[in-house]
Amino acid sequence: MRLYIAGPMTGLPKYNLPAFDAAARELEAAGYDVVNPGRHGVDPEFTWTDYMRRGLTELLTCDGVALLPGAHNSNGARIERRVAEDLGMLVLPLWEWL
Repeated sequence: MRLYIAGPMTGLPKYNLPAFDAAARELEAAGYDVVNPGRHGVDPEFTWTDYMRRGLTELLTCDGVALLPGAHNSNGARIERRVAEDLGMLVLPLWEWL
């Protein structure tokens, strides 16, 4: 099963990338094929919209979504969750996938 990681980034230290990386390692160790939108790092030329377009494109290649803590407070993660649910994907907190 291919999982997309969704969670907060904007306004957090290091854009919360360490949490995305840790979640990707845990999910991969559990046997999932993982799409970590944080793996691209930070591009100073990108806008929030650019990140969302790339993330949503990647989300469409997945079967489910693993939500990081705080995802409910993130506008981007809420959009990703809504799209995933509308497409019939299973969306669960990270710990439930593990």
